[in-house]
Amino acid sequence: MPIYEYLCRKCGHRFEKIVRGGAEPDGCPECMGRRLEKQLSVFAPAVKGASPRPREAAPASPCGSCGDPRGPGSCSMN
Repeated sequence: MPIYEYLCRKCGHRFEKIVRGGAEPDGCPECMGRRLEKQLSVFAPAVKGASPRPREAAPASPCGSCGDPRGPGSCSMN
């Protein structure tokens, strides 16, 4: 059964709902508003051996790690 994300146009509440047989939610769980907009969501498959926590960004280091397209030594971090 797919899980869809919705946005309530009345109160702005975002929520997820398991949808069975193509049925739509009855209304917003916060305000019971019926003006719902189905949102695009990202597919997130489970990967065996993957870390359950998001990775932290690597700390900035000198020259070449900032991603400046002009190459190492070109940015203002020098």
